[in-house]
Amino acid sequence: MRVLFYSMKDFERPYLEEANIKEHDLVMINEPLSLETASLAKDCDAVCIFTADDASAPVLSQLAQQGVRYLAIRAAGYDNVDLHAAAQLNIKVANVPAYSPFAIAEHAVSLMMALNRKTVQAHKQVQHYDFALHNLIGFDMHRKTAGIIGTGRTGEAIAAILHGFGCRVLAYDVKKNKELANRYGVQYTDLATLCRESDIITVHAGLNEESKHMINKDVISWMKKGVMLINVSRGAIVKTADVADALESGHIGYFGMDVYEHEKGIFFHDLRGRKMEDKLLCRLLRMPNVLITPHQAFATREALHNIAETTFYNLHCWRKKLACKHELAVAVNGHSYAMTVG
Repeated sequence: MRVLFYSMKDFERPYLEEANIKEHDLVMINEPLSLETASLAKDCDAVCIFTADDASAPVLSQLAQQGVRYLAIRAAGYDNVDLHAAAQLNIKVANVPAYSPFAIAEHAVSLMMALNRKTVQAHKQVQHYDFALHNLIGFDMHRKTAGIIGTGRTGEAIAAILHGFGCRVLAYDVKKNKELANRYGVQYTDLATLCRESDIITVHAGLNEESKHMINKDVISWMKKGVMLINVSRGAIVKTADVADALESGHIGYFGMDVYEHEKGIFFHDLRGRKMEDKLLCRLLRMPNVLITPHQAFATREALHNIAETTFYNLHCWRKKLACKHELAVAVNGHSYAMTVG
């Protein structure tokens, strides 16, 4: 098959080329998928996209007109894809549901530890030969209460790490994982209780209509004063402006984010020497108790290898007309399309 890869990053290319083993004709471009760039997929059987690409109904319609019949997402999230439109256009869609929950979970904990122990500030100080400790005081993670919002594969991985720290672990999810309670003593509760009792809250939920702006000023009002909030899932789960207000008032004590609801066109790009137009992001960057990383939680060698392998597994299944276990679909016009996410 001829496959066009949109939003190609230099660090991805060697992993994808190695996983291909010459089975497909690959075209890799830096441009994101949009209405303006959909025409580039002419004569391609499939396209492969990333999290910031636009796979809305109008774009999918353009792709279908170009002859595209398959859409591979090299990520777990698929909130940027209109699955109903894809089904109506007979475009098959598949994702990479579990490339490395450990990469994401470990990055979340690295944000916690860096914020807690003022690691960035300490590094800046010692570069200027300032070895004073008066403004570098942190807290023991041991015996703190940590709340996990979303206990899928990544939530499960972070529960194990936080249990290892000696934390009391609370969780909120529609689906309860009984194994987490048995193995790590995780206690499932409602969102309000999790917010009231947690010293640290870490978000690992998927983005959908129900979870968008789940963390807003009302939910923040339930949280402990001085709480640490971490988001490494999807930016729009957090209403960032409300978090910024709570940081300035002191209600939120620390904020670590690897994703941002307005990150498109910013994250993954080198913008040095340009004026930053996003005032909300600038506001956060000025705060000493905020740590922002540029959507890098997934970026480990193991995760990139797994993303590439699963992406080409999906493409291989489609080429050979085999059942693809990562294929996503929905019910359209009364016809049921099975949905499997791994």
